[in-house]
Amino acid sequence: MPADFLTPEQKLRYGRFSGEPSAEQLARYFYLDDTDREIVLSKRGNHNRLGFAIQLGTVRFLGLFLSDPCDVPAGVVQMMAGQLHIRDTSGLDLYHAKESRWDHTAEIRKRYGYRDFTDQPEHFRLVRWLYAQAWLDTERPSVLFDLATARLVSRKILLPAASALTRLIISVRARAASRFYRALIRNVSAKQREKLNALLEVEPDTRQTTVDRLGKPPTFLSGPGLVRALRRLEEIRSLGLNSLPPPKAPINRISALARFALTAKAQAICRMPEDRRFAALFAFARMIELSAHDDALDILDHLVQNLFTRAEQTNKKQRLRTIKDLDKAAQILREACGRMMEQACPYQDIRAKILIEIDPEKLIGAMETVDELTRLPEDRYYPELQAQYRSIRRYLPHVLTSIQFSGTQGARPVLEALEFLKKMELENKRAMDNAPMEIVSRSWLRYIYAEDGSVDRQAYTFCVLDRFQDALSRREIFVPASSRYADPRIGLLDDQAWNATRLQVCRAICRSPQPEKEIEALGAQLDAAYRRVAANLPNNSDVRIEKVDGNDELVITPLDKLEEPPSCVTLRKTVASMLPRIDLPELLLEIHQLTGFADEFTHINESESRAEDLHISICAVLLAEACNIGLEPLIRPDVPALTRARLSWVQQNYIRADTLTRANARLVKAQSGIALAQEWGGGHVASVDGIRFVVPVRTINAGCNPKYFNRERGVTYYNMTSDQGTGLNGIIEPGTIRDSMLILAVVLGQQTHLEPSEIMTDTGSYTDIIFGIFWLLGYQFCPRLADMGDARFWRIDKDADYGPLNGLACNRANVDKILANWDDMLRLAGSLKLGLLQPFNLMRTLQKRDKMTELQKALINLGRINKTIYMLNFIDDSAFRRRILTQLNTHEGRHSLARTTFYGRRGELRQRYREGQEDQLGALGLVLNIIVLWNTVYMNAAIEALRAQGVSVAPEDIARLSPFGHKHINYLGHYSFILSEIIRQGGLRPFRSMEQLLDLIDE
Repeated sequence: MPADFLTPEQKLRYGRFSGEPSAEQLARYFYLDDTDREIVLSKRGNHNRLGFAIQLGTVRFLGLFLSDPCDVPAGVVQMMAGQLHIRDTSGLDLYHAKESRWDHTAEIRKRYGYRDFTDQPEHFRLVRWLYAQAWLDTERPSVLFDLATARLVSRKILLPAASALTRLIISVRARAASRFYRALIRNVSAKQREKLNALLEVEPDTRQTTVDRLGKPPTFLSGPGLVRALRRLEEIRSLGLNSLPPPKAPINRISALARFALTAKAQAICRMPEDRRFAALFAFARMIELSAHDDALDILDHLVQNLFTRAEQTNKKQRLRTIKDLDKAAQILREACGRMMEQACPYQDIRAKILIEIDPEKLIGAMETVDELTRLPEDRYYPELQAQYRSIRRYLPHVLTSIQFSGTQGARPVLEALEFLKKMELENKRAMDNAPMEIVSRSWLRYIYAEDGSVDRQAYTFCVLDRFQDALSRREIFVPASSRYADPRIGLLDDQAWNATRLQVCRAICRSPQPEKEIEALGAQLDAAYRRVAANLPNNSDVRIEKVDGNDELVITPLDKLEEPPSCVTLRKTVASMLPRIDLPELLLEIHQLTGFADEFTHINESESRAEDLHISICAVLLAEACNIGLEPLIRPDVPALTRARLSWVQQNYIRADTLTRANARLVKAQSGIALAQEWGGGHVASVDGIRFVVPVRTINAGCNPKYFNRERGVTYYNMTSDQGTGLNGIIEPGTIRDSMLILAVVLGQQTHLEPSEIMTDTGSYTDIIFGIFWLLGYQFCPRLADMGDARFWRIDKDADYGPLNGLACNRANVDKILANWDDMLRLAGSLKLGLLQPFNLMRTLQKRDKMTELQKALINLGRINKTIYMLNFIDDSAFRRRILTQLNTHEGRHSLARTTFYGRRGELRQRYREGQEDQLGALGLVLNIIVLWNTVYMNAAIEALRAQGVSVAPEDIARLSPFGHKHINYLGHYSFILSEIIRQGGLRPFRSMEQLLDLIDE
């Protein structure tokens, strides 16, 4: 690591004033209290008093004494002189020349407890703290330098020379890294090390190493594709590392090291020191095994789900072809039943009359036709499934022998059935009579048992697959060696950890450990909402209650379009016309100049690897990803920062999830400090919605939906947008799944300084459990309710009279369930808040099902209360409904800007792997925030310019402006019509070099 890792800005501000302190800094560090005044006024002469005071404030602010105590900004001198009522400050020159300033330095150190950097035990504590920071995370040394400086200042330890602190940080990080490498390979045998070294060898007849090949996930969603994925998993297991105990090292550091091994060239890994080389390969093998399980299970889940979907579709097509025969048979039976229902016909004459008027053979034939063509509601389409049995035989034996499944107690019958099928594959003569039958449901019984009472193996296999797919989707069945399919309960605070952190968790989520207080407050809120809505109902023209089949149903009139006043239209046009035209590359560079966001992109291998004009290369790669145009249009051989090699190096080593997240947080913070953005909102409101992208390439991380993707497959990018127009977080899901579980995952995963409490979404699937979880975590879940006609309202007090709402409030929540399970609910919420549990996997286990746990029942009842309060507020307050609609329209405006920006390759996402998709759409989200910030900065300046000219600008008009305009931004670049001199003279362009041809082949 380079010894001088400090940025120019850090060097400028370390141990010196880099400018005038702000008003807040002056008030915090340079204010003299009564004790300070007493000490200062004890000095002789105004020059001594002022010099002593300045040294005192300086050491508080900077953490050290200046060699020239008078080398301070004028604002500091003025503030100190004002507090001491000293008008003439010229005596400071005399103070600088006197030896008394050294006595003052010693006195301040003694009186105020300042210590040297090397004093013990503080120095040991600092080293221990730095070591913990370096061990637990991969923070850059420049970040550790700032953190250490702040710690020293807060603990009254005088700052050392910058070189001393940098050497200490380098030394501590080297020790932590050495311990980390040793921890990873401590149990790796010599034979396993040979196998790890072999991963770096180039395979025969290929140009790639084994690391490169194993690092590429499968792309075929088919039986043979699943078999190849399982063979890849078995090859990784053959290294024998899964039998070793888990290394005692931070998982985030292992993941970072694994990603480096995957992206770095084999030659670079070979040149590493032995410990680090083996540690990188070990991390790669351990993490790639987790992802290999995930990939195989993704394909398996898709194949099994598609198996039953295809059978159902085949059955529907067959039924359409036989609908005429079914209609004819139904008419005959209908005629027979009509004769039977005639009142004039005695009961004993019914059969004779029917058989006389209707041919018995026709009647029997109609009955047989109905038996053949009709299906029971719980039918499993077994005849259609049976035709696909040979296809599942291609991969099912490999699945049973390659993947070790585990599960909850409720999944025990499924696991026993899977184990039986596994033994069937190993012992071909094993009798089906011993098959576990607890798994068999009523809908499968008639297919599994033949007429002679024997068990049909094919039907039993399909029955097991049916139950297996359902249990896997609920995570009742999981794979311990997987990541996304692991036990969803992993990370839930155990009893000891929960008892130790209960109070801290309760404070973090603002909930009381005493359930009675919370339920009492929630009940009072519910009662007040009911009474307020009932009192306002006669005056609420947007809401009415209608009788439908004897039950009360709620009808809400949709909101009318809000007309824009002429002043708002004029302001929007004026501001838009004032914005300067700009090319998108210049826009990115300008925002970097303003915020320095590109500095957050660091090299993946933990070193401070930098290059000249690196920010230009980073902005170019971000633009290539966000506009979906690739690197080719941006390559300039004559510009070092834009050569093909430089851009490819930056793309592979700097653009990843953690750097995108850090850069995005810096942009969000800059946006929130602009006055115009504060007019749009305070950051307390956010919305979550999805934007869909077609993925035309072969990949397992895409799903089908003809409505959005036609005959193609695609993904949905669920993203979170604040009321200030900035994107906060996003995740990718295959297909178009619409689920509140994804919303919770997006909300809990955002890492900006904004903390929105109201989460608004469009109309979609939501459950009572979701309302309960959101409330426990301190969020208000706010879905837009398009139709509330069949909504159920809940109450706590059964005797309360809510007037016209009594017909709606006919359901009572079970408060006793909440009280009995309050501690478990807090534990669940705390585990989610602390990031110990994966929201998506956990919420799968909490969805409503046949046999619910007591915790589920408690969450459902809690959610019913919170949902009812929300619905009452929704119907009673049109402004609240308008606010939700406005925020969702803001989100749609951001999606419109995203479509405009992501214009290349027909707007299709052409990344094959999940990581590539996440990185590219993360870059898109970052560039959108850059555009939003640039627009906001210039719109804010335009409004200030209009006000300076005496133009009246109404706040309500400002609030309706949008930062998503883009007509002034040139996305497409410029075309050149200038010929080079060699062409003018009749020559030819030079051929591409061999290096360029090899790069094209690699692409």
